[in-house]
Amino acid sequence: MLTFALLLTLGFAAVEAVAGWWSASLALLSDAGHMVTDSMALALAAVAARLAALPASDTHSYGLRRVETLAGFTNALAMLVVVGVIVWHAVERLVTPRAVDGMTVMLVAAIGLAVNVVVAWLLSRGEGNLNTRAALLHVLGDLLGSVAALAAGVVIHFTGWTPIDPLLSVLICGLILAATLRLLRQAVHTLLDGVPPRIDLPEVGAAMAAVDGVRSVHDLHIWSLDSRETALSAHIVLQRDGDWPEVLPRLQALLRERFGIGHVTLQPESPPRQVIRFAPPRASS
Repeated sequence: MLTFALLLTLGFAAVEAVAGWWSASLALLSDAGHMVTDSMALALAAVAARLAALPASDTHSYGLRRVETLAGFTNALAMLVVVGVIVWHAVERLVTPRAVDGMTVMLVAAIGLAVNVVVAWLLSRGEGNLNTRAALLHVLGDLLGSVAALAAGVVIHFTGWTPIDPLLSVLICGLILAATLRLLRQAVHTLLDGVPPRIDLPEVGAAMAAVDGVRSVHDLHIWSLDSRETALSAHIVLQRDGDWPEVLPRLQALLRERFGIGHVTLQPESPPRQVIRFAPPRASS
C-alpha cells in the first residue's frame, strides 16, 4: 500500500512541476515540491514499516518497532522545512507579482486533487501508527495544496487577481504547520519514553496498590514500545510472603482490562519487617 502510494505521488509530482513552471504558478510549484517531499516521506515510511516487522534480536531485545516513531519524527521535521520554503517563496511572490496561467493551474490542480484523495484513502486504511500518520499528514497537506491551487486557478482565470496564488499557499502552510507540530510533539514524547497520553500514571499506581494482597507499589514506569503497545514495570510490596501466585494474575488482569497494558514486568518484594536496634552497653562507673 505504501509502495503504490509512493509511485503514484512521485509520478504526479513530475507532472505538476512541469505544469507549474509552464504556468508560472507558485501554488503548483509549491505543491509539486511538497509532493516530492511526500514521496520521500512515503519511501521512509515503507522502509520503517519493514524494519519494524523484524523480530527481536540479541542487540535489539524489543525489535525495531521504534523505527516507525523515528520515521514519523523525521518526516515531521522535513514537513517544517517544506512549510518554511513555501512561505518564503510566497512572500517573494507577493512583493514581485508574476502573471499566472489560470486555466493550466485549474486543470492540473484538479487532477492532483484526485490523485491525493486516492493516496490519502489508501493510507487511512492502513495501521494508525505514528509512521503512517506522518506519511498521511504529508499527503493531506498535498491534498489541501491541490485545493488551494485549484481555487487560485479559478480566481486568476476569472478575475486576473494573482496575489491569491501566494496567499492561499500561506494559508495552507498554516494548517499544515499546526498538524505537524502536534505530530512532532507526540513523536518526541514517545522517543523519550513518556507515559502515553491516554494513561494517568498515579491512577494506575493507585489501582495496583488497591489490589488484594498488595501493600504498596513503587518504581512504577509506563512507556510506549510503539504506537500500538504499552509497557509497564513496577516493584510490588506484598502483604504476606507466599501471596505472589494469587496477586500476579490479579494485577495482570487489572492492567490489561482497565488500562490496556499487556506488556507487564512486575517484581515482588516481601513485606517490611520490624528492625530491632540494640544500643551499645554503657560502661560501668
